[in-house]
Amino acid sequence: MKLKVLNTKGKDTGRSIDLNPEIFGVEPNDHAIYLDVKQHMANKRQGTHKSKHRGEVSGSTRKIIRQKGTGGARHGSIKAPIFVGGGRIFGPVPRDYSFKLNKKVKQLARLSALTYKAKDNAIMVVEDFQLEKPKPRNLLLFRITSRLQARKCF
Repeated sequence: MKLKVLNTKGKDTGRSIDLNPEIFGVEPNDHAIYLDVKQHMANKRQGTHKSKHRGEVSGSTRKIIRQKGTGGARHGSIKAPIFVGGGRIFGPVPRDYSFKLNKKVKQLARLSALTYKAKDNAIMVVEDFQLEKPKPRNLLLFRITSRLQARKCF
């Protein structure tokens, strides 16, 4: 696959380069991409959610009412989940959401993503990428002009 070389203004320079088929020409694997994105999103999760169960709620542990003779239910503590202000039954506990992904699966996912980008003509080659001043405005202008030029030349 050949790509045209653009300058910093987004204009075609008349040159082209060949993309490496070992990187940009593999058979894409959607499941590998899914697993890689899933691992990335899972690793970003904090997992610090927590609610108090009945042993952690503040309050007395005395028996609310006597066991027999009142006609009501048998209750032991005000911290029971059935009472307002009591503990949560199966509440969230802190956990780690990260999981291991094999190195070769991760590499296959990255190569598959690059292959999809190359097939969609979403990769550009810039000839001489030097900015006078490192300002975000200059990068944004380059990005907008290069996208407009890329639509015309591909």
